[in-house]
Amino acid sequence: MANNSPIGIFDSGIGGLTVYSAIKHCLPAESLVYLGDTARVPYGTKSDETVVRYALEDAAFLEGRGVKAIVVACNTASAVALPALRERCGVPVVGVVEPGARAAMKASSSKRVGVIGTRATIASDAYGEALRALDNGVHVASAVCSLFVPIVEEGWLDGAITEDVVRRYVSELKQADIDTLILGCTHYPLLKGAIGRVMGDGVVLVDSGEATASEIAAVLDEQGSMADGAQDQPDLVFVTDVPAAFESVAASFLQGSLPRVQRINL
Repeated sequence: MANNSPIGIFDSGIGGLTVYSAIKHCLPAESLVYLGDTARVPYGTKSDETVVRYALEDAAFLEGRGVKAIVVACNTASAVALPALRERCGVPVVGVVEPGARAAMKASSSKRVGVIGTRATIASDAYGEALRALDNGVHVASAVCSLFVPIVEEGWLDGAITEDVVRRYVSELKQADIDTLILGCTHYPLLKGAIGRVMGDGVVLVDSGEATASEIAAVLDEQGSMADGAQDQPDLVFVTDVPAAFESVAASFLQGSLPRVQRINL
């Protein structure tokens, strides 16, 4: 695989732009191809079989664009579909769960870690398994937050309604005496303000985007496939439905300009 081939990134919607932004900051010489499967968002309410099928279709599209590695910027797909992706894809595949777990264990002093995510992510216990693999003494508390993704997709990133929804979902976690909370969906960092106010200053919020960016950098370095800067390829952004809606929400949180969003069919 040519060093100057792009890195592929996919998510069920717009939340993966948090990972896109982190990779762009960490690896500014790399070109990126992003796919948001906005026609089928959210993945977290779907069956495991459906999530695996969607993830394989997303990855096949990115491989068709000649990417040298794929970042699964979707916690649900990382939790459910990573083995199938690694078996079927001809390039390295990096998920967000394991990097996020490592970041949480580094941040936690009490070994009491909370995880919020979609129904599929929490049901898989992917974060719990990853955390216990790092330290079997860790206590993990979790909560399903099904409405967070549609709230983000609607652009309701803050305000009284959003904060009330957050409070209803995380009230039990507040009583679990955690000192670290993994935002187990790439949409959730967009609600960091509301989540932080509800949880309080004593809880560290972990966004796996930065940890995932470091992980993909290590993979490319190990393979000797870092971009050498000799070829300047533009970043590409694709969605499967309504580019205008995607662009309007993306502009509210993505630092820097977003490439023109193109609609495609999978």
